[in-house]
Amino acid sequence: MPKTDLPPSQALMLAALALPGLGLGLPSAAAQTLPDTATLSVDYLHYKDEQPGLDRVSVRSPAVRLSLPVAGGWLLEAGAVSDHVSGATPRYHTAISGASRMDDLRHAADLRVTRYLANASVSAGAAWSNENDYRSRALSLGGTISSADHNTTGSLSFGVSNDTISPVNLLVTGERRHTVEWLASLEQVLTQRDIVKLDLTHAKGKGYYSDPYKYVDNRPRKRDVNSLLLRWNHALGDGSAMRTSYRYYMDSFGTRAHTLGAEYERALGGGWALTPSLRLSTQSAADFYFDPVYDKRFGPPFPPGYTFGSTAFSSADQRLSGFGAVTAGLQAAYSFGDGWRAQVKAERYCQSTGWRRFGTGSPGLARMDAQIWQLGISKQW
Repeated sequence: MPKTDLPPSQALMLAALALPGLGLGLPSAAAQTLPDTATLSVDYLHYKDEQPGLDRVSVRSPAVRLSLPVAGGWLLEAGAVSDHVSGATPRYHTAISGASRMDDLRHAADLRVTRYLANASVSAGAAWSNENDYRSRALSLGGTISSADHNTTGSLSFGVSNDTISPVNLLVTGERRHTVEWLASLEQVLTQRDIVKLDLTHAKGKGYYSDPYKYVDNRPRKRDVNSLLLRWNHALGDGSAMRTSYRYYMDSFGTRAHTLGAEYERALGGGWALTPSLRLSTQSAADFYFDPVYDKRFGPPFPPGYTFGSTAFSSADQRLSGFGAVTAGLQAAYSFGDGWRAQVKAERYCQSTGWRRFGTGSPGLARMDAQIWQLGISKQW
């Protein structure tokens, strides 16, 4: 199943499905100093979404990751993930009739090497992902520079990816997508308890963006994306911490989105910690998304005035509609000592067009809910 670009709210919800470094492989700002311990982590994620009368997509995703400092100020990071995706997705809007079945397996891996200097770092990475109808390759290069007191850190990263799309229905064969992305970050220590970070991202893509498994889906062959992410972490006097974020997203498809996030990590003693979280999202519809009102001659899923053979842009993909979403989560973590740590996290995602806070359109779509479970264990030495 090809990975058509998710809207920002769902992309955030599914962020845990991707390894660091996949996609364009852009790193977040590297640690200001070389870690003095190695870390091996093993994680498992289960995702399932549903709509009234339809069990939709289910994902099972085991992953492993290694972070290994080596002599001379080098850090080696590598990861691998295997996603098993199954279920059904509506061919248009949220209509159950004609839902397409899928059963796919994706294997992906990434590798990154970072060289640490006195007040700077340089990193290079590669990532690849294979499934039966979609292949992606990516390269990245990034660097950071810090002030002498390490209170201010700036970073700049560049990535390029090349994707090949060959759906099993043979609607297209060997279609390509090429994307170039820049990420600039600034991190500032404000006080002994406060850190803020600003990320600015720009991506420019060209190639095949349509979903070959959905009816009357024809999207532009160019897409520009800009996003701003602002984060503030505040440590409380009792050892707990509050982490908040705001993200603004816009693309040349016409989608605009705002996302607010907050999580509170509370140390309970005895090695235990609880972290409740809440995320609120709202987005406008893409310019070429059409509401579930169909042509009187042809019926669904064709939009009013549809002409066969037309090159006009159109899509009935619910992910491109206008909607609002709420994600609530709770994570429990336990540190065993001797570098061992285990955690479990549960999230509930609810999406409805009636929760949209700006933009117009997108009525008549069924609500969508999703559950996400994550289990993980890690060892430092």
